[in-house]
Amino acid sequence: MADNSALNSGVDCREHLRPTGPTMSAHVDAIQQQAAALRAAIDDANYRYYVLDDPSLPDAEYDRLMRELEALEAAHPELASADSPTRRVGARPASGFAEVRHVIPMLSLANAFSDAHPPAGVDPDHEVRDFVRRVEQALGIVDPEFSVEPKFDGLAMSLRYEHGVLVQGATRGDGTTGEDVTANVRTVKAIPLKLRGAGWPDALEVRGEVYMPKAGFRAYNERMLREGGKPLANPRNGAAGSLRQLDPRVTASRPLAFYAYGVYRPEDPDAVLAHRYTAAMAIVRGWGLPVCPQSGAVRGVEGLLGYFRDIGARRDQLPYGIDGVVYKVDRYDQQRQLGFVARAPRWALAHKFPAEEQSTRVEAIDIQIGRTGAATPVARLQPVGVAGVTVTNATLHNADQVARLDVRVGDSVIVRRAGDVIPEVVRVILERRPAHTRPWKMPAHCPVCGSAIVREDGEAAARCSGGLVCAAQRREAIRHFASRRALDIDGLGERYIEDLIAFDYVHSIADLYTLTLGDFLAMKRRAEERDGVIPETVKAGKIATKWADNLVAAIEASKATTLERFLFALGIPEVGEATAKTLARHFGSLDALAHASEAELTEVDDVGPIMAAHIAAFFAERRNREAIAALRKAGVHWQETAPQRKVAGPLAGQTVVLTGSLSKLTRDEAKDKLESLGAKVAGSVSKKTSFVVAGEAAGSKLDKARALGIEIRGEAQLLELLKAHGA
Repeated sequence: MADNSALNSGVDCREHLRPTGPTMSAHVDAIQQQAAALRAAIDDANYRYYVLDDPSLPDAEYDRLMRELEALEAAHPELASADSPTRRVGARPASGFAEVRHVIPMLSLANAFSDAHPPAGVDPDHEVRDFVRRVEQALGIVDPEFSVEPKFDGLAMSLRYEHGVLVQGATRGDGTTGEDVTANVRTVKAIPLKLRGAGWPDALEVRGEVYMPKAGFRAYNERMLREGGKPLANPRNGAAGSLRQLDPRVTASRPLAFYAYGVYRPEDPDAVLAHRYTAAMAIVRGWGLPVCPQSGAVRGVEGLLGYFRDIGARRDQLPYGIDGVVYKVDRYDQQRQLGFVARAPRWALAHKFPAEEQSTRVEAIDIQIGRTGAATPVARLQPVGVAGVTVTNATLHNADQVARLDVRVGDSVIVRRAGDVIPEVVRVILERRPAHTRPWKMPAHCPVCGSAIVREDGEAAARCSGGLVCAAQRREAIRHFASRRALDIDGLGERYIEDLIAFDYVHSIADLYTLTLGDFLAMKRRAEERDGVIPETVKAGKIATKWADNLVAAIEASKATTLERFLFALGIPEVGEATAKTLARHFGSLDALAHASEAELTEVDDVGPIMAAHIAAFFAERRNREAIAALRKAGVHWQETAPQRKVAGPLAGQTVVLTGSLSKLTRDEAKDKLESLGAKVAGSVSKKTSFVVAGEAAGSKLDKARALGIEIRGEAQLLELLKAHGA
């Protein structure tokens, strides 16, 4: 057996393990055993510190063990192991984040709020009581058991383990697709690179929150101020920003921690580790993953509210930031029985704390143009601290909200952070209003591009009409224009679009068609220098151009398109794929559509007054017409046809909705085939729906179809229908 005395001495392991025996084999065994002992000691120290909250080693001793292991592995590279604690930080910065499609969607939770100052006769906790009542009615029981845990103020994370080893860390993203941040996740010491014990399945997915402890946040900012660096705004932003650093070494320098709050078996989402969520999390904790010690289980609505009040009273003393608590039905079989609604489970609820409020003064009201053209009034405020953050701006949402509050420049106002995140103006302190203030009005023109700001009847939002030319909308306009169902410029992803804009290569969509191979190579080099990345071309000693060649070729190929694709690519408000196709058939040419009046547009199937107004306003804007002319001049072209007022085909006049996964066809293929037979394929179920095609794992659309008594067909019936009509 190997001598492990080096664990308790200052002896350099390389000296300690020089061959002394008669064979090299014995020497190799001793080295391997010594490395294993060091790794086990370090892993055990991490487990005790992050999971058990019972540190077993002083920091100096922990650091000494780590140095010994580093020295041993440096002297013997053959000992390299991906799960070694010395391999947490990657040696080279990443060049970007790949997309990760979640096998099991990371759904959001329904929210409930307790009103800190409810009107007389109003129950401040009625949303929680309604939630419990719905659960009781659906399950047919009284006082169901719930798990309770804090709602952490950090970044949701999915960790995938295979055969007990961490292989992937991904952000939540939009719930369906996130970013691969594995290299950064490995630097978080609270996350084990290898699970402890035994019994874990071959594939395991753990959901949880990466957060920045309050003490670590304060210490980090104090160090930044001493060193002349930039302090972090708040722990939540600090955690999110740290996980999205391109260089893992930066992430490793940040004080991050992790708590698990979910576990799944990706190959069998219905399989569970235990019958109850709380029992499953106890198992996960035994495998080395931290679980919040303030979590627990209660019964009924009074148990939930009691926990909420207790954790709220201790909120400021907790070592981490929270903005509420989370309730989950504890039994997995009851969770399955309750199911989901839209994008949230019926068996869980996030109960948010009341927002903190402060008073300040409005110094100006500006217009902020969003990426889709929405013109949002924003109050510029005298700086004020709200819930630990200095607030200088607050959203006023829209013109109706400004009028309702009657907010004016110079007013004293109450400001809060909605959900402890987004600052908003709650009310005006009228008794402090200065004389000679004037009501605010939405400006007539966009402050960014000068295009008209329009607001259609029945809509809350006013919008900049310069969709193709407005710099504020440029990134989204180009991303949409290049997307697969539009002009399909393969390879032109969001990161390249951002860099093209940042380095001034494109000012409008038409500029894409002026880009050269040299432009793309220069852009990438500038981006690498900006991000502090040593250019691959420098290290390789040659210029890698294939990606740029492919992009130039894809842009050239996109010039040949169809009118319906081009219309969809323009990003006209309210005009989706189906409407673009209908408009192309109805008018036959772009010029005919561009000159159509609102009355003529409403003659098109499924085009109502609001959509007609959006289309007319888009083509009335001179800058949009100039952008379209520039695209045609650059070579973008399509085949125009005679107007086709009525769609021919055996399914003409029928509206079909697809839901769930199909095994023989993709959803896009099924949609194209149905439309070729004259059907309209809609994205949502309504009374106008003719029938619904339901595949595997059909969701809320199927439920709504049943509730409305709409005909439901399976994939086999769809295939029979297509075959009968030659499609």
